[in-house]
This record gives sequence, C-alpha cells and structure tokens, in this order.
Amino acid sequence: MRDSERALRQKIIDLCLEMNRNGINQGTSGNISARHGDAMLLTPSATPYEELTPEKIVFMPLDGDGTDWSGPLKPSTEWRFHRDILRARPDAGAVVHAHPTFATTLAITRRAIPACHYMVAVFGGTDVRCSGYARYGTPELSHEALTALEGRTGCLLANHGAITIGSDLDKAMWRMVELETLAKQYHHSLQLDGGPVILSDVEIAEVLEGFGSYGLQSRKEASKR
Repeated sequence: MRDSERALRQKIIDLCLEMNRNGINQGTSGNISARHGDAMLLTPSATPYEELTPEKIVFMPLDGDGTDWSGPLKPSTEWRFHRDILRARPDAGAVVHAHPTFATTLAITRRAIPACHYMVAVFGGTDVRCSGYARYGTPELSHEALTALEGRTGCLLANHGAITIGSDLDKAMWRMVELETLAKQYHHSLQLDGGPVILSDVEIAEVLEGFGSYGLQSRKEASKR
C-alpha cells in the first residue's frame, strides 16, 4: 500500500471519529467513501470507528458489480449509492452519509429544506431536496439519492438520513456539518409564529454568484487568493 493511499484511508477513519464526536452521527450508522483512481475506498459494515485501521477500509472498483471488493471486512451496506454517486458525479471526490438529528428529523417528515438561510446555496441551488423513500442498501435507494442530488451537493434521504458530496473528504464533511446546521435552524424556525421567511430565487442566485470565492478552500485554491 502506497503512502498516499494509506493517508487517504486514515483520513476516512479520522473523519468518521470526528463526525461522531461532533454529534453528526451516532454509532456506526454513517459511512464515508473517497475516490481513489478508478476505485473507491469505503468504510466497512458495522465496525466501530475506534477499531478501524487503514487496512480495514474497503477497496472497491467503481466499474464493478459490488462483489469485487477487497479487504478483511465487508463493505458498508450503503456501498451501492457511494459507488453510483462517484460514477455519476465526476465533480465528487468523496461522499459522506450520516444520520444527524435535525436533518434526519426533517427527512422523517419528508421535507425539503427551502431557502430559509442563504447557506442553502452551499448545496448548489434554492433548496436541499428530500429524496423519495427506498429501503437501505437497495438499487432503488441509489436511484432516489442520485435524483435528489441532481444539480446539488447534498440531499436528505426520506425516513433515513443525509448525503453530502465534495471534491475531497474535507469538503464533503464540511457540507455535512453545514447541512445539519441549516436543518437545525429551519426546524427551530418552524416552531415560531409565522415560520421562516424564504429567500427568493433571485436572492439565492446572487449568493450563488458570490460563492465562487466563499467556503472551505483547498490549500491550492487559497494560495491563489
């Protein structure tokens, strides 16, 4: 195993531990993947994050049928939508799936998150969609996730949780934190008289235009500014 691959595997483990420390996820319900050439590196199924080592991260070709993985542990039961998202979205270098409390609460009610705050634009449009429902681990769920992610970098999964993508692991995790924050704000605003005031499409378009130089940047991007 090359040092670069080992570092990527360790980064996945570090972020799994971070999202549980931050309350973004609970137990082993979340899973993370990263593009690695023509394959992906993915968390294994039902393994406490504290017990993970780089060698336990699953290697799976993106052009395979899901049976051609390698590693000592089985891949996450959600391997299919990780693979399909990385196949369909060349802009995605990483996928984070978790069950954060407020995002999942909204997903349980099958609500999209509207433009209640300008940070909705972080996800590429005027809302964060909620997918249709399908059972975990199925081709149908993968289809629902891809549909909800069209033109977006994050979505809610009906009666399930949330997915975010990014060009790298840090950006995908940053978006998951932002998604849970936005879901919490929207949830609280629904409790107040009158509910949230929704920004217009024009207002969000202005934010999207300004986001070209906003948000989490890589060292390379930051050095250009």
